[in-house]
Amino acid sequence: MRRHLGLLLGAAFALSPLTGVAEEKQIVDVKEPAGNWRGWVTEVPGDEWATMNVSPDGTYKALSISGTTTVGKFYLQGGKLHYRSRRTTPAAMPSAEMLGTASVSEDKGKTVLTLMPEEPNYLGRAEYERVK
Repeated sequence: MRRHLGLLLGAAFALSPLTGVAEEKQIVDVKEPAGNWRGWVTEVPGDEWATMNVSPDGTYKALSISGTTTVGKFYLQGGKLHYRSRRTTPAAMPSAEMLGTASVSEDKGKTVLTLMPEEPNYLGRAEYERVK
Protein backbone atom coordinates (compact mmCIF):
# COMPACT_ATOMS: atom_id res chain seq x y z
CA MET A 1 0.00 0.00 0.00
CA ARG A 2 2.80 2.43 0.90
CA ARG A 3 4.56 1.61 -2.33
CA HIS A 4 1.46 2.46 -4.38
CA LEU A 5 0.97 5.70 -2.49
CA GLY A 6 4.62 6.63 -3.08
CA LEU A 7 4.33 5.86 -6.79
CA LEU A 8 1.11 7.85 -7.03
CA LEU A 9 2.63 10.88 -5.28
CA GLY A 10 5.78 10.62 -7.41
CA ALA A 11 3.74 10.51 -10.62
CA ALA A 12 1.61 13.47 -9.52
CA PHE A 13 4.72 15.50 -8.73
CA ALA A 14 6.41 14.55 -12.01
CA LEU A 15 3.35 15.48 -14.07
CA SER A 16 2.47 18.71 -12.26
CA PRO A 17 3.73 21.95 -13.79
CA LEU A 18 6.48 23.73 -11.93
CA THR A 19 5.38 27.16 -10.84
CA GLY A 20 7.57 30.00 -9.73
CA VAL A 21 10.75 28.52 -11.19
CA ALA A 22 12.29 31.33 -13.18
CA GLU A 23 15.68 31.06 -14.81
CA GLU A 24 17.98 33.99 -14.05
CA LYS A 25 19.82 35.34 -17.09
CA GLN A 26 23.49 36.22 -16.90
CA ILE A 27 23.74 39.91 -17.82
CA VAL A 28 27.02 40.79 -19.56
CA ASP A 29 26.12 44.25 -20.91
CA VAL A 30 23.99 47.06 -19.44
CA LYS A 31 22.26 47.26 -22.83
CA GLU A 32 20.42 44.00 -22.13
CA PRO A 33 17.66 45.42 -19.88
CA ALA A 34 17.04 48.35 -22.27
CA GLY A 35 13.38 48.88 -23.08
CA ASN A 36 10.06 49.49 -21.36
CA TRP A 37 8.96 47.73 -18.17
CA ARG A 38 5.91 47.83 -15.91
CA GLY A 39 5.31 46.33 -12.51
CA TRP A 40 5.17 46.83 -8.76
CA VAL A 41 7.38 48.67 -6.29
CA THR A 42 7.16 47.85 -2.60
CA GLU A 43 6.92 50.99 -0.48
CA VAL A 44 6.29 51.52 3.24
CA PRO A 45 2.53 52.08 2.78
CA GLY A 46 2.20 49.15 0.34
CA ASP A 47 2.85 48.05 -3.22
CA GLU A 48 2.55 50.64 -5.95
CA TRP A 49 2.19 50.31 -9.74
CA ALA A 50 5.10 51.77 -11.72
CA THR A 51 6.60 51.95 -15.19
CA MET A 52 10.28 52.08 -16.09
CA ASN A 53 12.15 53.02 -19.24
CA VAL A 54 15.74 51.78 -19.51
CA SER A 55 18.07 53.33 -22.11
CA PRO A 56 20.82 51.34 -23.90
CA ASP A 57 23.48 53.14 -21.82
CA GLY A 58 21.94 51.70 -18.62
CA THR A 59 20.26 54.89 -17.40
CA TYR A 60 16.63 54.57 -16.39
CA LYS A 61 13.63 56.53 -15.23
CA ALA A 62 10.75 55.00 -13.30
CA LEU A 63 7.45 56.67 -12.50
CA SER A 64 4.98 55.36 -9.93
CA ILE A 65 1.24 55.93 -9.98
CA SER A 66 1.56 58.37 -7.03
CA GLY A 67 3.97 60.54 -9.02
CA THR A 68 7.22 59.42 -7.45
CA THR A 69 10.05 59.56 -9.99
CA THR A 70 13.18 57.46 -9.70
CA VAL A 71 16.18 58.07 -11.94
CA GLY A 72 19.21 55.85 -11.93
CA LYS A 73 21.78 53.85 -13.77
CA PHE A 74 22.54 50.15 -14.06
CA TYR A 75 26.16 49.02 -13.97
CA LEU A 76 28.08 45.76 -13.87
CA GLN A 77 30.32 44.92 -10.93
CA GLY A 78 31.80 41.54 -10.16
CA GLY A 79 29.76 39.89 -12.89
CA LYS A 80 26.45 41.08 -11.40
CA LEU A 81 24.01 43.81 -12.36
CA HIS A 82 23.75 46.67 -9.85
CA TYR A 83 21.98 50.01 -9.79
CA ARG A 84 22.36 53.46 -8.28
CA SER A 85 19.34 55.77 -8.12
CA ARG A 86 17.60 58.79 -6.59
CA ARG A 87 13.88 59.29 -5.95
CA THR A 88 11.78 62.43 -5.97
CA THR A 89 8.30 62.42 -4.50
CA PRO A 90 5.68 65.01 -5.48
CA ALA A 91 5.84 66.69 -2.03
CA ALA A 92 9.51 66.28 -1.10
CA MET A 93 13.06 67.04 -2.09
CA PRO A 94 15.13 64.34 -3.80
CA SER A 95 15.99 61.48 -1.49
CA ALA A 96 19.41 60.09 -0.72
CA GLU A 97 21.16 57.86 -3.18
CA MET A 98 19.96 54.24 -3.22
CA LEU A 99 22.11 51.29 -4.18
CA GLY A 100 21.13 47.74 -4.90
CA THR A 101 21.35 44.68 -7.07
CA ALA A 102 19.23 43.77 -10.06
CA SER A 103 18.49 40.55 -11.91
CA VAL A 104 16.70 39.56 -15.08
CA SER A 105 14.87 36.25 -15.26
CA GLU A 106 12.65 34.45 -17.73
CA ASP A 107 9.69 32.22 -16.99
CA LYS A 108 6.86 31.08 -19.25
CA GLY A 109 7.66 33.64 -21.94
CA LYS A 110 7.85 36.58 -19.53
CA THR A 111 11.02 38.56 -18.84
CA VAL A 112 11.17 39.99 -15.33
CA LEU A 113 13.54 42.65 -13.98
CA THR A 114 13.89 42.58 -10.18
CA LEU A 115 15.56 45.35 -8.16
CA MET A 116 16.57 44.76 -4.55
CA PRO A 117 17.92 47.69 -2.52
CA GLU A 118 20.88 47.17 -0.19
CA GLU A 119 18.96 48.89 2.62
CA PRO A 120 15.21 48.35 2.14
CA ASN A 121 14.13 50.83 4.84
CA TYR A 122 11.82 53.01 2.75
CA LEU A 123 11.76 51.37 -0.64
CA GLY A 124 11.77 47.64 -0.98
CA ARG A 125 11.90 45.21 -3.83
CA ALA A 126 10.65 46.23 -7.25
CA GLU A 127 9.57 43.75 -9.90
CA TYR A 128 8.90 44.77 -13.49
CA GLU A 129 7.80 42.78 -16.53
CA ARG A 130 9.16 43.69 -19.96
CA VAL A 131 6.57 45.38 -22.18
CA LYS A 132 6.59 43.81 -25.63
